[in-house]
Amino acid sequence: MRLFAAVLPPDTVAGELAAEVARLKRLPGADRLRWTGRPGWHFTLAFYGEVADDLVPGLSDRLSRAAARTDPFTLAVAGGGQFGHGRALWAGASGDLETLRLLAGRTEAAARKAGLPMEEHRRYKAHLTLARSRDAVDVHPYVTGLAEFTTRTWTVGDLALVRSNLPRSGVPGEQPRYEAVAHWALGAAG
Repeated sequence: MRLFAAVLPPDTVAGELAAEVARLKRLPGADRLRWTGRPGWHFTLAFYGEVADDLVPGLSDRLSRAAARTDPFTLAVAGGGQFGHGRALWAGASGDLETLRLLAGRTEAAARKAGLPMEEHRRYKAHLTLARSRDAVDVHPYVTGLAEFTTRTWTVGDLALVRSNLPRSGVPGEQPRYEAVAHWALGAAG
């Protein structure tokens, strides 16, 4: 199964983000982007790709330990940016980004120790994908629109293992489906 570790925003924060996305979608040219809906909003910590069923229990055990060793921390969705010259528009984060990066590193290390081949390590960049495009799109108006945006702050209390089900219908614009298959409380080490 296709898996990744993530921090999921609570419904109250997702509601604030949904209102901002609705505002951005009214800007000229917004129809050139494929907008990610609420089920796809998450801060990916480590992407694992296809994981063999026999590796999932070991990965889960190590993610449980990573969560237990990480104290709860505060986070908010704030600001935004782009990757790939307009191919991805994202919202950023504010709050205890140091702990978020620490948790991302621990989820990556958990995968390596569980036997998953991981790509070369890159510095973690907290982002929540809002929209994508196959072609380069001028997303500067959207990035500018996000510059002053911030949601309420929440306390991140758990780590999620999320399954990504890629579209198979061939219908244009169909989004992947995401399903949290496990959650571990942060700071549960005792």
